[in-house]
Amino acid sequence: MNRSERDASWELPDGDAVAPPATREVRSEEGIEGVPAISRRSLLAGSVGLTLGSLAVSQEASAQNAGGTVRVAEHGARHANRVGSLSQRLYSLPSVVADDVAHDPSVVPPSIARQEAEIVRVDLETVEKEARLDERASFRFWTFNGTVPGPFVRVRVGDTVEVYLKNREDSWLMHNVDFHAATGPGGGAELTSCAPGEAKAFRFKAQNPGLYVYHCAVPPVAMHVANGMYGMILVEPEGGLPPVDREFYVMQGEIYTNEPFGSEGLLNEDYDKLLNERPEYFVLNGHVSALTDHYPMKANVGETVRIFFGNGGPNHVSSFHVIGEIFDRVYLNGSVTKPPQTDVQTVVVPAGGSAIVELKLEVPGRYVLVDHSLSRVERGLAGWLDVEGEEAPDIFEPIAS
Repeated sequence: MNRSERDASWELPDGDAVAPPATREVRSEEGIEGVPAISRRSLLAGSVGLTLGSLAVSQEASAQNAGGTVRVAEHGARHANRVGSLSQRLYSLPSVVADDVAHDPSVVPPSIARQEAEIVRVDLETVEKEARLDERASFRFWTFNGTVPGPFVRVRVGDTVEVYLKNREDSWLMHNVDFHAATGPGGGAELTSCAPGEAKAFRFKAQNPGLYVYHCAVPPVAMHVANGMYGMILVEPEGGLPPVDREFYVMQGEIYTNEPFGSEGLLNEDYDKLLNERPEYFVLNGHVSALTDHYPMKANVGETVRIFFGNGGPNHVSSFHVIGEIFDRVYLNGSVTKPPQTDVQTVVVPAGGSAIVELKLEVPGRYVLVDHSLSRVERGLAGWLDVEGEEAPDIFEPIAS
């Protein structure tokens, strides 16, 4: 089916057809990799049945969940080879990696210059794919558009956002999307609940400016989120945000595996660890080393950078900190309607929450993004901001011995 036929086939719940020429499209920044064909009988515990838009956990899934560990398949990857300290990730050199779900933090839509509200179309496809978890292991991620986090969506207050969600035919599970920026039951979750191969759509008006999380809300919601189904939408205020030199998109997440941290092979979800809030991995943008080895952020001395930071969770609070820097401005909880706080060292971001931080870069070198619950560095959470430029001895220099 060509694009025009596909667009013509979409119809919103109220029956109004959407005229594609009148919409502004928001799509994923990268192509979606293929997913190997998988048997439907391997559905994960916690998948749900859908009847007339209502969500209900299946009895079979509940029985599997009660049995303890949740598995996608028998992978035979129970090697317990442990890695050493990951504190070295804060300072070691990056290397090129492949087979990655990580979202490039530098890929952020530009600020919105227009002054009038428009219809903005957002296309999301739920993709389940096996990909790199760290240098030793892989994991079956559940994603929006093939990346973790999903695409960064940028609209203006007053815009009408039309969300088109498609669940790929080779998915094992039902998926949907809940936009925290939407005012309406479930944030759109029930209206977009799709079995594999289905597609649905809904619209909402972006009434409240700010930075908001979106995520899958199919039960067990925490597992869908932990496996990678989260992202953010920025609703710009009238007049937009103050200009900066660079913007980055970073989200923290947790991964719950049956195998211990540092194991090799294809790892399995663990439902009991999820319920007990004991993740094996803490990550930025999808997996261990996503923002170090794969996508280190880069900037120059003299530039002001803005980081859109979100916490997908699903369970733990983040104490977001950049080692060696101080946030010049912080929009707490993603709120952009009040003046930002200034001169902040660490920002607390709850699960399902966000913050916008800005910092002017004055000294060259490597700055490390961490959760200041620093044991989480040992479980994979770190990112690099590499700054190039002239030294600033009046601000920072060694004392000769």
